[in-house]
Amino acid sequence: MGSAFKRSVGSVIHVGVRPNVARMKEPRSSVMMAIAEFESAARSAQDWIDELERRLGWRDPEKACLALVATLHALRDSLPAHEAALLGDYLPVLLRGLYYEGWRLPKYSSFRSQDAFLERVREGVHRDPAVDAEPVAKVVLAQLAEHLPASELEDVRAVTPKALRTFWPI
Repeated sequence: MGSAFKRSVGSVIHVGVRPNVARMKEPRSSVMMAIAEFESAARSAQDWIDELERRLGWRDPEKACLALVATLHALRDSLPAHEAALLGDYLPVLLRGLYYEGWRLPKYSSFRSQDAFLERVREGVHRDPAVDAEPVAKVVLAQLAEHLPASELEDVRAVTPKALRTFWPI
């Protein structure tokens, strides 16, 4: 009876373990893929921040990230909701999350004047006196323009309020 019990338990464990091991490999593979995708997304976001640091001549990634997000928020909030949503599709995944953070669908675009737009950028960089909002906005939009397909850039420029179009590169 003892050996029959061991054989019975052994076969249950043996049968039970193999499917579990097979199932463990699949999720582990999915987890590893998710980690790889996350690392790739982090690298992509970091590349944008590094690029902005170089363009601005800064050596402060946190300030560059704040400036990038502040300008993207000001732009997002100045565009019609549909175009703002389409623009977000072209951003790297992690930056896209920051771009949409705190967004409420407006009935109309919020920032139609240069002063309001630049004030939004200043607020986003915590009113850092070392940050001149106008050149920052121009540099961020120039960088964005280089990463957008020509057709999307044309669409975004066309719906950008007229007073703000001077921030886009020619």
